[in-house]
Amino acid sequence: MDEREKLRKFRELDDAFAEALRELESPDSKLDIPTGPPVRSLEERDQDDEEARQQAFEQRLKTLMSEYAQPAESVSHLLQTLKSLGHIA
Repeated sequence: MDEREKLRKFRELDDAFAEALRELESPDSKLDIPTGPPVRSLEERDQDDEEARQQAFEQRLKTLMSEYAQPAESVSHLLQTLKSLGHIA
């Protein structure tokens, strides 16, 4: 491609870009610009992560209780004892 062809293509691209900017700035613009999915805040993401960890913990605890045939009252008493001894927060 010679220099004239490159320059012509550049001008076409520049013109198209300028036109797109004018359309975006126009208050009457009816362009349907895809913006993607809504962005979650870090706080929301952390909350979702915490809920997922909580659900995973509860499922694992239920599985262990079932495997070792321990009723909820017994596990609750164990956790209260561990907490009172300062082994868990």
